Amino acid sequence: MADMAFNGFTPQTFEFLRNLKTNNYKEWFDENKHIYEKELLNPLKALVTTLSPAMYNIDTTFELRPHRCLSRIYRDTRFSKNKDPYKDYMWMAFQIPVSNEIWKDYPGYFMEISASGCTLGLGLFQPKRKVMDTFRDEISYDAEEFQRITQSCVLDRDYTIQGEEYKRLIPNSLPEYFQPWIQRKGIWVSKTIPEGKELYSADFANQIQDDFATMKWLYSFMKECALTEK
Repeated sequence: MADMAFNGFTPQTFEFLRNLKTNNYKEWFDENKHIYEKELLNPLKALVTTLSPAMYNIDTTFELRPHRCLSRIYRDTRFSKNKDPYKDYMWMAFQIPVSNEIWKDYPGYFMEISASGCTLGLGLFQPKRKVMDTFRDEISYDAEEFQRITQSCVLDRDYTIQGEEYKRLIPNSLPEYFQPWIQRKGIWVSKTIPEGKELYSADFANQIQDDFATMKWLYSFMKECALTEK
């Protein structure tokens, strides 16, 4: 069993991912599977375990089992134009367990690791239109509070607002601050931390925990929008 103490990633973690980009075939992966397990998979499992108590405090219904929170490195090539057998990235997600396509309507936290670094985030990734309509209505209901809290817990922490924008703007009377939040089909906030000492330290788990806990208000706001439409 892997050591469940997260001690940070290593330079070898990112070297493995870079090498996988240029050696994306079974023979190479099989020869280097021990590196994958030691430098990537086991640290990710340990990170999920380390973060689980804090994530439970955010939402007691989160899925917290590592094998459920982590993506697989093996690509399903049946329905993908990319026929490389392996992904050159992995991610973890904390979300309430729901069936079929319903998960798309609920917010979730994520951390993605690739050859260049790690990206942290929270959001609604593929919600139905009515969920985003509710999101916009709730922002308008108390816009001042929304701006005050999201400025401090999101933008002041170097997170940026992401998501596919509508080609035709939705008419509204809100100030400019709110437009990046409401003119999207799905919405998430994220920030990227480049490979380096910050990611090599066990303290990286503390940073994730602190950021995710600080964004609890936004998570709850998004979740309530989803629940309203159920």
